[in-house]
Amino acid sequence: MTSALYDRIAGGLYGVAYGDAMGMPGELWPRRQVSEHFGWIDRFLPGPKGHFVVDGFRAGQVTDDTQQTVVLAEVIIEGDGTVDAAVLAKRLVEWADRVGASEGNFLGPSSARAFDLIRAGKPLEETGARGDTNGAAMRVVPIGLAVSASDLSRLVATVIESCRPTHFTDVAISGACLIAAAVSAAVEARDFDEVIEPALRAASLGCQHGRPVIAASIVRRAELAVNLARASRDDNSLLDDIYEVVGAGVATTESVPAAFGLAVAAHGDPARCARLAANLGGDSDTIGAMSTGICGAFSGRARIPADAIRVLDEVNGFNLNGLADGLTKCRSGTSQ
Repeated sequence: MTSALYDRIAGGLYGVAYGDAMGMPGELWPRRQVSEHFGWIDRFLPGPKGHFVVDGFRAGQVTDDTQQTVVLAEVIIEGDGTVDAAVLAKRLVEWADRVGASEGNFLGPSSARAFDLIRAGKPLEETGARGDTNGAAMRVVPIGLAVSASDLSRLVATVIESCRPTHFTDVAISGACLIAAAVSAAVEARDFDEVIEPALRAASLGCQHGRPVIAASIVRRAELAVNLARASRDDNSLLDDIYEVVGAGVATTESVPAAFGLAVAAHGDPARCARLAANLGGDSDTIGAMSTGICGAFSGRARIPADAIRVLDEVNGFNLNGLADGLTKCRSGTSQ
């Protein structure tokens, strides 16, 4: 286990929290409303008064994106780098009940429906059969941190198991595989462009599993987002293109390709990526969590501003460093 590997894995976890908290204030607002209300978001801000989800949230507070990421990380560590879908289902519902996540608008539609079915004792074959939004992709970063993209079949199989309780559809699995493989490749990449091909390949493999649903191709929409990122003239033009052409809603087919495009545009810089996601509009906290998680895994914890990490720790009561240690042991094969 090397300090460089640990730094990148810690960077992936803190990247999720950083992007999530930066994107929280404008969560599920249209891009124009975000711009008119905030101007340009470049720091942690509290949830706006009257916001239907995050009213009362403190500056630097994360949402369910990071909280579910922590739950999955704990399950992976306890499983020595593997995921047991039944255990994950139990832990997710326990988390939701503990924090009152099923009340109000805190959860996405697929997760809320699946948690109710899990509580009712329905089999996992049913609980995730309709989940096609981004809840599986938003929490999947720890799998990419724990499992090397050099064993893509194992990575995809692990992602599939993590999708089973809530998002067992081909499009949700494909999107989660893209994010996990991008994170995994980022941990080992020397240049950020090395992240793109494994992510697209994993998404292609993932879409062969789960219940088929009517949805656009994650691979082709991710390729579109990458092309828009590479052709962008400036940040606002990039965000306009991503928002208007790729989309920024809660659908996996929008938010996952959007996150991938922003990570490519930021070329692995977590601070720039978090700012881009925060100003995009739409599902900005989830897009921020996914995209900045990828960038954090590439650049490492040391590239995330120290003040941001301090605020995240203080506001949320994190122990992400301990989780990073456990995931590093899983990846390096020293967990047993």
